[in-house]
Order: sequence, then structure tokens, then C-alpha cells
Amino acid sequence: MEFIHKLVVQLNDLVWGVPMLVLILGTGMFLMVMLKGMPILRIALGFRLMWRGRAKEAASSGHVSPFQALMTGLSATVGTGNIAGVATAIFLGGPGALFWMWCTALVGMATKYSEIVLAVHYRDVDANGECSGGPMYAIKNGLGRSWHWLGFVFAVFGGLAGFGIGNMVQSNSMAEVIKTTFGVEHWITAAITTAIVALVILGGIKRIAKVASSLVPFMCIGYIVMSVVVLVLYASQLPAAFGLIFAHAFTPVAATGGFAGAAVMMAIQYGVARGIFSNEAGLGTAGIAQAAATTNSPVRSGLIGMIGTFIDTIVICTMTGLVIVCTGVWDSGERGASLSSAAFEFALPGVGSYLLALALIIFTLTTILGWSYYGERCWMYLVGKKAILPFRVLWVLAVFGGAVFQLDFVWLLADTLNALMAIPNLISLLLLSPVVFKLTKDYFEDNRNGL
Repeated sequence: MEFIHKLVVQLNDLVWGVPMLVLILGTGMFLMVMLKGMPILRIALGFRLMWRGRAKEAASSGHVSPFQALMTGLSATVGTGNIAGVATAIFLGGPGALFWMWCTALVGMATKYSEIVLAVHYRDVDANGECSGGPMYAIKNGLGRSWHWLGFVFAVFGGLAGFGIGNMVQSNSMAEVIKTTFGVEHWITAAITTAIVALVILGGIKRIAKVASSLVPFMCIGYIVMSVVVLVLYASQLPAAFGLIFAHAFTPVAATGGFAGAAVMMAIQYGVARGIFSNEAGLGTAGIAQAAATTNSPVRSGLIGMIGTFIDTIVICTMTGLVIVCTGVWDSGERGASLSSAAFEFALPGVGSYLLALALIIFTLTTILGWSYYGERCWMYLVGKKAILPFRVLWVLAVFGGAVFQLDFVWLLADTLNALMAIPNLISLLLLSPVVFKLTKDYFEDNRNGL
């Protein structure tokens, strides 16, 4: 077991090294430049289309509305990464890591837009009108038979990664915070969470989307309001906080308090890695959810879906990061969710840690639900519909296991599988990028007002 652990550590260092950072950021920058900055320039349009997407489009395939598809995607992305992930990035890379998270998100909007456009454009629709899409289908239908192996590789890594990043890691974080904050034993949390997850995912994408569209807006707005309250209380510290973030993005951070110090490369590495862990731009997962939406336009789906990256990182992760830096606890020596909890408790004594615990519980629960659909589609691609029921049973059991066992190795493995998922997806994005550019050009030429 020790040998396997060392092997995964070495693999993790390799896949999250400089080549991966260049591949992720380089792909996003290439897409953003070739799209002429459209994802950033059309953010307002994306929000308008998201609001209009609450209703299903007529005469189109799919089972859920575009808004429900976005909320399903957001349910999967807004999770521990927004609370524990941001804190970990700051703990290891200093405040400058937040700047590199922003950079990852901005270019990631182009990446996620392109992923979704391809996922919807190349999705499969069966005789019952059920849609399946994502990088594996884009590779199969867009690149031809000689590239099928790449779609297979993505589906394998995605099907395995889900049990880590989208399941056991989430339920473990939830059980830990409930134990620490409310004194509830892990097995009780495990039993209740398992029952809730079973009731939802056994109903398939329609039930997942319905729950997500109800919970996600509430949890995002609630967390933002809570964070804004803290930032208003520490408004005088905001200029200094931004100064630290920008300064430490380009200069090393000296050891101070409980902070061990960090080089610029550490800020970049952990900012990018935690950014991807949070918003999943580059993993290809958002396209799996958006492909299930009722839509006649891949570009319109892409414009709606890219808003998920903006909300997840530019808004929610920024809130967490600013609270940590403004309250001055970033160099306290705490890490992960404990650092975020310390920041909110410092700002809101007596209630801060409880409010953050409630936010983390909802974040992790919705992530488990959203990722269940991603994993299910990956395994269905590999072995057919016969995989659906066994997968759902295993998924529910993994929720219980994640909540009651120590998962240091699972965290490491999940981080590694994240990168391994990204590689085939980014390769396919680059190869199929001309399709994205053409579909985008045609859409805006046919819709002069962008609607």
C-alpha cells in the first residue's frame, strides 16, 4: 500500500506539474483568443439566456430545461472546492493563489463554453428522445473511429474520478464538519446522507435537476450574502487584501505567523489546481449535464453553461478568499475547511462557524447529486444502459463509506484523476475547436442581437 501511495504521489506531481498548467491555461487562452474574447464580452447575454432558460425549449430533444441543466452543473461544481479548496490554495500558495484562480476561471469560461458547444452538437439521442453527451460522445461522433480510444480513456477516468471528487471526498468533508461543529457521529451523518442521495438519484436526471434547481440558487445566494456581511464589516481591509493578492501573485511570500512561505510557482500551481477542482473547466463534465437539456442551439447552451464558471470561481471562490485574507487568518496555520471556518468565526463570533458548516453541508450534498449523473453517463458510455442500476447502488454505498473512513489517499487519488480526465478532454477540444468557432460565428451572424 505504501508503494501505491508513493506511486500516486509521484503521478500527481507529474500530472499537476508545469506541462499540465500550460495545457489547461494554454488551451483556455487559445480558445478565448480565437473566440475574440466572446465569453467575457457576452457574460451579460449568458445571464439573460440563463433566466430565459427556465422554460424548456419547444420542438427540441432533452429532458430538462437549460436552467435546470446549468443548476445541475453548478450543483456538481459548487462544493468543497469553494470552501476547503480555496483555503488550501491560500494555505499552500499564499494570497496570490487567488489571483491565479481568477485567471483560470476567466480563460476557463472559454474552455467550458467550448466543451458544452461540442457536447450538445455531438450528443446522441435515442429512440425515446433521451440525450447523452459529453467529451466521450464529442470524440466518438466528431473525430471518427480512429479516436474512439480517447473517448474510452475519458469515460474510464471520469467514471472512476466521480467516486472520489464527486462522492467520497464530499461525504467525508460533510461528516467531518458536522462532527466538529455539531458533535454528530460520522455514522449518523453517513446513514442520513446515504438515504437522501438514494431517494434523489434513483429518479434519474429529472429528479436530480429538480432538486438542483431548487437548492442551488438558494445556497449560492445565501453564501454570497453571508460573505458580503463579513466583507462589509472588514471593508477597511479590502484594499490591503487586494494588494496582498496581486503582490503575492508575482512575488514570493515570506514565512509569517503559521504560514511557511511560498514561491510564485506554488501560488500558480495551487491556484490553478484548486481553481480546476472548483469550477471543473477543462474536465469536460459540464457538457454532460448540458447535453441533457432541451435546446436547439449548442451555442446558446454554451453561453448558459459558461456562466457556471463565472458564478463558481469569480463570485463564490472570491468571496471565500477575500474573507480569509481580510480577516487576517490566512497565515494562522489552519488549512482547508478549518481555515475558512476560522475566518468566518473570527468575523462573526458565535455564529460564523455554524453558518459555514451549514453552507458546506448543502454544497457537498448537491455536489454528490450532480456528480452522480456525470459518473452514470461515463459508465453508460462504456458498458451500456445495463450499468445504470449497479452504478447507482455503488454510488450510494460509496457515500456511506466516504463519510465513515479516513480518506487522505482518496483526496490524493481524486486530485490525480482530475488531471487525467482533463488530458483527453483538452486534446479533443483543440482538435475540434474549428467546429466551435464555426458554430459560434454562424450563430451570431444569424442572431444579430445575440438571442
